[in-house]
Amino acid sequence: MLETKTPVTAKARQEALNTTIQRSQQYLLGVQYPEGYWWGELQSNPTMEAEFLLLTHFLEAVDKEKWRRLANYIIRSQRDDGTWGQYYDAPGDLSTSVECYFALKLAGISPDEPFMRKAREFILSKGGVPKTRVFTKIWLSLFGQWDWRGVPVMPPEVILFPNWFPVNIYEFSSWARATIVPLLIVLDRKPVRPVPESAKIDELYPLPRSQTDYSIKRPSKLVGWESFFYASDRVLRLLGTLPFKPTRAQAIKRAEQWVVAHQEADGSWGGIQPPWVYSLMALKTLGYPLDHPVMAKGMAGFNGFAIEEGDNLKVQACVSPLWDTCLTMIALADSDLGPSHPALVKAGEYMLDEQILSGGDWQVKAKDTPPGGWAFEFHNDTYPDLDDTAEIVMALDKVALPDKARKAEAIDRAVRWILGMQSRNGGWASFDKDNTKLFIARIPFADFGETVDPPSVDVTVHVLEMLGQLGFKPNHPAIVKALKYTLSEQEADGPWFGRWGVNYIYGTGAVLPAFKALNLDMDADEVRLAIKWLLDRQNPDGGWGESCASYVDPNYRGRGPTTPSQTAWALLSLVAAGQAETEAAARGVEHLISTQKPDGSWDELHYTGTGFPGYGVGQRLDRYLTPKDPGYQGVEMPAGFMINYTMYRNYWPLMALGRYRKAIGRG
Repeated sequence: MLETKTPVTAKARQEALNTTIQRSQQYLLGVQYPEGYWWGELQSNPTMEAEFLLLTHFLEAVDKEKWRRLANYIIRSQRDDGTWGQYYDAPGDLSTSVECYFALKLAGISPDEPFMRKAREFILSKGGVPKTRVFTKIWLSLFGQWDWRGVPVMPPEVILFPNWFPVNIYEFSSWARATIVPLLIVLDRKPVRPVPESAKIDELYPLPRSQTDYSIKRPSKLVGWESFFYASDRVLRLLGTLPFKPTRAQAIKRAEQWVVAHQEADGSWGGIQPPWVYSLMALKTLGYPLDHPVMAKGMAGFNGFAIEEGDNLKVQACVSPLWDTCLTMIALADSDLGPSHPALVKAGEYMLDEQILSGGDWQVKAKDTPPGGWAFEFHNDTYPDLDDTAEIVMALDKVALPDKARKAEAIDRAVRWILGMQSRNGGWASFDKDNTKLFIARIPFADFGETVDPPSVDVTVHVLEMLGQLGFKPNHPAIVKALKYTLSEQEADGPWFGRWGVNYIYGTGAVLPAFKALNLDMDADEVRLAIKWLLDRQNPDGGWGESCASYVDPNYRGRGPTTPSQTAWALLSLVAAGQAETEAAARGVEHLISTQKPDGSWDELHYTGTGFPGYGVGQRLDRYLTPKDPGYQGVEMPAGFMINYTMYRNYWPLMALGRYRKAIGRG
């Protein structure tokens, strides 16, 4: 006889849902830090470890034991095909592989090791060192492994350009600005820290280095910003040969002062790796000794970004405690953990202490706006984050804190700051207001990361969701402008682009809850179209997934292996749109229930966070680029920077399951 499955009763489903939520809550409560925050590892790619190893050689601060453990991790993260990549399951990336290979040789790894031979074969198959990105060539030039002639010119005098000038440092995104200013010093001085003969990488050149072409390639188009900056580079090289540079010393001094003034309390610059390492190298180039307070604090700060894992040492590109904390708070509150629960109260009081009441670079374009934001990291007072601030306000609003007046004052300050940071097009960016001069992204350096910070839909709708939760009405002038911007950004087939999360599932999962919070019509055509798009992309296992490759290849839009966080974002959309009672929502919930681990957590190997899609402009493009277009990148995403937030797999599912339970009326 054939066995027949016993139908799962509604009561059993409800018990499974309740158990899953309870386990998730207990897991998150168990990993809260004593100070009140939550914080998970931020995984990126192994250039972090490679560049840290190279940095210590440049600074003459070598620790061989650290080098050994860094090398262990770089070797561990190599793929079977000998490559290193930008995100989990990505094809091998040339520049990443070159940096890892060089760091390993410097650490004493023999090039005759089988894994080194495989890496070398891949690198040469892709054109070798001459085909790497500009920032990799800068790193190699610092150690005599590339010629400084093959690096674009950036005159230090840029630091002297006034704010009204079309090109000035405040037209760059906050992260690009904090990177470029110290680079002005490095590129002017062109320092070289020799490496042992055994560490040289001549074998990664397809031709002998004496025959290598170091010229900057002429753009294919004769007219355009690329050609303008190419011509500027040629002129600047000629001017650089002149013996008399009347403003050079002043520019270098101004850049030095800017760098020193922008160091954060934890020793970092901007709370992220690139400006941090370039600032230390710039100051070292200017003669700062390692025991100088700025240098000592900078080096000591890396301890907070390093993670020891057995005999491996990992270096995070950034840390995300405030982001992890506010989203965990929302997830716990939305899953019916009481607003007076000690864990939420402790987290809320921690957040109040972290509010930034001092100024920063954002004031250049928002002079009359008083401070009131929060950062993403433990210490980054110069660059409060609009996305974090919106989510933190929502989290605080859900928690019953003893000092009600202080909480209300903090929220009021934050809302005033956010409203003052709205850009002219109605949207909100991450760190700046009206940082929208897209031609900046055409400078020769813009082959890695984004150089501008224009408004994005995901940040904008997080602000809208916050305003809706606080009781603001849709006819508020700021909301009217923001909704117009958001609707204009909807894709023709329904979803929204995700700037800071992968990708269209993230964007859509942010928009629809915001519409719901504002009490908009959830039967509107734009909502129905978005839901249809999501339903068409549900995986056979009931979940949702989207590859990082969706940023460069339309075939991956909403397509990819199922992940807990992306399944949660899709469920948040369905619940917000009144689709909680549908079979699609039930299947998504059942997937999360069935894949939860006994300890209440979930596994997630695929990267679902975005640092840089790699377009240079920080926003979606009008169309997908082809191999014939300038700036085209394949699915290896050499100009991108993708992130695996290791807590996404836990608080997003809890948030979705909690809202789902309320929506079906059994919460």
